[in-house]
Amino acid sequence: MFDSLTDRLDDVFRKIRGHARLTEENVQTALREVRLALLEADVNFKVVKDFIERVRERAMGQDVLKSLTPGQQVVKIVHDEMVELLGGQAQELDLKASPAVIMVVGLQGSGKTTTCAKLALKLRRELKRKPYLVPADVYRPAAIEQLHKLASQLDIDAFPSTTDQSPVDICVAALEEAKRSGHDVVLLDTAGRLHIDEALMEELSAIKARTNPGEILFVADAMTGQDAVTVAASFNERLGVTGVVLTKMDGDARGGAALSVRQVTGKAIKLVGTGEKVADLEVFHPDRVASRILGMGDILTLIEKAQTDVDAEEAAAMEKKLRKAQFTLEDFRTQMRRVKKLGSIEGLLKLIPGMSQIRKQLGEVQMPEKEMSRVEAIINSMTKAERATPKLINVSRKERIARGSGTTVLEVSQLLKNFSQMQKMMQRMMGGKGMPSMPKMPPGMKMPGGMPGGMPGMPPGMPGGMPGGMPGVPGGGDPEAIRAARAAAKAAVKKKKEQRKKRKKR
Repeated sequence: MFDSLTDRLDDVFRKIRGHARLTEENVQTALREVRLALLEADVNFKVVKDFIERVRERAMGQDVLKSLTPGQQVVKIVHDEMVELLGGQAQELDLKASPAVIMVVGLQGSGKTTTCAKLALKLRRELKRKPYLVPADVYRPAAIEQLHKLASQLDIDAFPSTTDQSPVDICVAALEEAKRSGHDVVLLDTAGRLHIDEALMEELSAIKARTNPGEILFVADAMTGQDAVTVAASFNERLGVTGVVLTKMDGDARGGAALSVRQVTGKAIKLVGTGEKVADLEVFHPDRVASRILGMGDILTLIEKAQTDVDAEEAAAMEKKLRKAQFTLEDFRTQMRRVKKLGSIEGLLKLIPGMSQIRKQLGEVQMPEKEMSRVEAIINSMTKAERATPKLINVSRKERIARGSGTTVLEVSQLLKNFSQMQKMMQRMMGGKGMPSMPKMPPGMKMPGGMPGGMPGMPPGMPGGMPGGMPGVPGGGDPEAIRAARAAAKAAVKKKKEQRKKRKKR
């Protein structure tokens, strides 16, 4: 979402860092460009004016102008002020009541129903809560059916409402049922309109009065820009909104809503939808978002993604196999699927400090999702015995695998060759600490090379290796680590040879 803003700000800060000493004129020029970048990103003009004024006041101080690293200090000031602009710190949901009632409001098409399902899953998975979904939108066709279908997919209970019931009666009855059945969080999916009208507000006010919700979350489509902020302010005036949920944060909108809504409404952004999957809902961390906007990455979010989507026991078992050089094509496929669960490769790169710039330098080079799918198709076309023992695969088997996967015999052969080389490297490095990288892609595939964590498909020259300690994704793309491991292995072999010679002499 913030790509264009990030690019503009990066150009501004590169110019600032280029000056050994800063003057008032340099600072004024840089802030003028920052203001234009924010306005182009559809940030509210009053918000931009106040933001620039605060940054100017701090950046024009003598401590900054006379500093040996003035450019870095200006970037830090912009970062700090942007964190404040976004809300300062993450805000938790109020779940103290029993059951806690969360009322979800917003216009039609903003993503309320999907957000309810995503939030229910998040509460159950991360907070061990027992949520109860309440479809109270009786006006939109199939709205009730949609929420029931999502509830069924997630194995979460939902209130059996019908379109002939009153939304207020549905919510009251659902709350009573939740108390009887032991549910500790009730999520009310209320009706929306194409625009704000009095009938809608009266209905929502009545639901609020009868259910006394601890949270009233306004769901806004981040793609609508300043309109989302204006509508949020209207809902807040009538209902007393406690927080905002921004959906479609993975889209290509300019990000003005995210940067404006906190200052205009006085309400914090509590959650953001980052994709279409039911697991794509994140807590909004102002400091992390500010770091992403300024091109500094977001390692904490990356680690949290891995910890949420990767089973720790499976990761430990995989690590043992790697260290014993027992890694099979079945395990290789498992690792690829694990990386896919974390999201798109391009999205993951944006979370790694410095990688956004490398991604920009690559230009139109495509990310490796399609190539990973092709490798997975090859492995899927093998039998269980072939995946466990690739040596069984002869010419006729290669032809069968190629036909089954829609690839060529050459591509199958190259994958097997690279996998064999990887296994040999593992055996040589058993005594070292480094982990080898995964095999390269077969010829004819667009993206040869190694992906973070040693998976196939990353463009050549791109650093590999996930942050240390991340579960489920083996590290080892780092060239220095591999060289150090090889040196340690050679030293160990040399030491053993010397010991043998000494024993023979004795």
